[in-house]
Amino acid sequence: MKKFSTIAALCLALAGTATTACSTDARQADENSYTQYVNPRIGTGGHGHVFYGANVPFGMVQLGPTSIPQDWDWCSGYHISDSTIIGFPHTHLSGTGIGDLHDVTLMPVCGTVTYARGNASDPQSGMWSYSDRSRETARPGYYATRLTRYDIDVRLTATARVGFHSYTFHRPDSAAIVIDLQNGGGWDRPTEAAVTRVSDTMLAGYRHSRGWANDQRTYFAAEFSQPISQLDLIADGSPVTADSCRGTVVYARANLDVQAGKPVYVKVALSPTSIDNALLNLRTELPDWDFDQCVARADSAWNSQLSKIKIETASADKREIFYTALYHTMVAPSLFCDVNGDYRGADGKIHNCGNRNTYTTFSCWDTYRAAHPLMSIIHPQLTADVANTFLDIHEQQGKLPVWHLMGCETNTMVGNPGICILADAVLKGYADDPSRAYNALRQSAMLDERGMGLRKQYGYIPCDKMKEAVAYDMEYAIADWSVAQVAKMLNDHEGYDYFAQRSRSYRNYFDPATRFMRGKDSNGKFSTPFNPIASDHRNDDYCEGNAWQYTFLVPHDVEGLAGCFPSADAFIGKLDSLFTVESSLEGTVVSPDISGMIGQYAHGNEPSHHIAYFYTMLGQPWKSAQRVRQILETLYTTAPEGLCGNEDVGAMSAWYVLSAMGFYQVEPAGGRYYFGSPLFDRATLKVAGGEFDIIVHNNSAQNKYIQSISLNGKPYAKEWIDFADIAAGGTLEIEMGNKTVKWY
Repeated sequence: MKKFSTIAALCLALAGTATTACSTDARQADENSYTQYVNPRIGTGGHGHVFYGANVPFGMVQLGPTSIPQDWDWCSGYHISDSTIIGFPHTHLSGTGIGDLHDVTLMPVCGTVTYARGNASDPQSGMWSYSDRSRETARPGYYATRLTRYDIDVRLTATARVGFHSYTFHRPDSAAIVIDLQNGGGWDRPTEAAVTRVSDTMLAGYRHSRGWANDQRTYFAAEFSQPISQLDLIADGSPVTADSCRGTVVYARANLDVQAGKPVYVKVALSPTSIDNALLNLRTELPDWDFDQCVARADSAWNSQLSKIKIETASADKREIFYTALYHTMVAPSLFCDVNGDYRGADGKIHNCGNRNTYTTFSCWDTYRAAHPLMSIIHPQLTADVANTFLDIHEQQGKLPVWHLMGCETNTMVGNPGICILADAVLKGYADDPSRAYNALRQSAMLDERGMGLRKQYGYIPCDKMKEAVAYDMEYAIADWSVAQVAKMLNDHEGYDYFAQRSRSYRNYFDPATRFMRGKDSNGKFSTPFNPIASDHRNDDYCEGNAWQYTFLVPHDVEGLAGCFPSADAFIGKLDSLFTVESSLEGTVVSPDISGMIGQYAHGNEPSHHIAYFYTMLGQPWKSAQRVRQILETLYTTAPEGLCGNEDVGAMSAWYVLSAMGFYQVEPAGGRYYFGSPLFDRATLKVAGGEFDIIVHNNSAQNKYIQSISLNGKPYAKEWIDFADIAAGGTLEIEMGNKTVKWY
């Protein structure tokens, strides 16, 4: 990191007089405002785990409240069932099943407090306060509440790299704002932290931590709208009399002489590389003190992105669900470079990405299925930047990302899902150098780690050699198919044959007697005992699923999967049964991720998401229509519990966005979007080639079956539409009716 002494000169550029902004709690709706349809509380209940606070699309900063509890349902820091607040950190995850981040927490306080998280059983412990839910509000780019313990009104907004706080003290005696560098999210613990007083209005420092991301480094610069009257520094439990301190557990209390009812503002800029760059980010993105203008800019940024899809529907609830879902798909991936292009690479070194952006928070196992296929349609520049980010990660850590967070590889989840994302980008024309990308794909697919060595040795991963063997191998098969498609595009026939052959390894697990995918040991025998509805979370042959769900985890080769059965009718019958058998689960530790059940179909977790579209691929599109409509209508609501599983960094919501428009990319790469049943009368997408207009005629709850399709005025007789046709722009017209017909 760069020395504190280099900061002072940069601070001169930040000097200015704070201005008091008028209230922004009221917003006038208009027909061009898409943020008015977003309900950020959707997914804050149940197991949705969504972020609730202020940010801009794909920003580095997610500024919002964090509560006392740290168990599974508080991964994002917030849950609708709990109104405690320990502070307002600048980084959060959204929809994950593991907690981390919550870096650089600010907490306004009055009077004497204990510098700790506190305990909900003792209202005076720590710094925590209840949030007055009657005053709490959130919308894209803005959050507000009142802290009842201290009688403080809180308003938050953000730019991409800067969090902007407004605190109004109604009891101004002993008012202060505490910077908490101890408390992170979930598993995260600080390893080193520091803070220094740069000027009467500026503090700066860093927080290094270890958790899910095993070497996370966040730097910050915090500027106050008025002078700090007294600074109290605490390092590892002891007061520090100097103007700077360093330790493992660090707090800084900025005492302020405030007037009752007059806001105090704080701007906090983050950087993944240095304090100097945090200051540069602050100076560049937020040089002024106009809080309301910052709120307006955040709202404008969200409107710009949400307007990329304009829908027409008579249902206010469906509009709310749709735009909230679209909003959720834009929380991450999150920006991971400074305004000058500096970022911390997967090798721990500082790099520069030039004129593009680099990103982090890649939940690849979840997002390769729908979030990235959606991104490739409406966010072409972001897709290209993500592809280049993946290639940089490959060069820096020796493989493509699995689950990448804050420059760290977590290796979370099974298979090689980053391969699918990069391969899809290459096949859609987003790779600057397809040969370089192919080398990264091929090399990552050949590493003898995470079960791949066993897979090469046996042709499959034996269940007596490794937990979750079926899940790992079947996901590897999906990735192998993706590599094969890129090999085919580049005319590498040998590579194509090799990876295409490996993509069929799932067949080793198919048991003709039970007609399920089952674990197979190193002697070629199926594991026993066998129960298709059993689940032992992360400790059996599957991953967050059971034999019912994993039997259909072959999105890349549905015809090959059907060929495992005695006949096409037998496969269709098995597929029908998936949705109609009892939804019960058995086991001592049943995976909580098996949720959103229709029979044994589990929409609350991503391995099931493609299955309803198999019917269209197999010549019975009316069954896809029935199941897709059922999922859209029953498993997404406007309630806080409106998601039936973890949001998974946009994955659950991306399924809704694509499916509500009428199609879904089943295969992991290549861009064939298979038709289901469009929910809206019209959807207009901003795409690379202009606008792609989806016009749906005669649509209703009864008329959910596609009767015919035309593309740019010509009859269209395919069960899928290609990415290239969507990206080029044009008009897709779909005639709906109540007859179960096949139009292709």
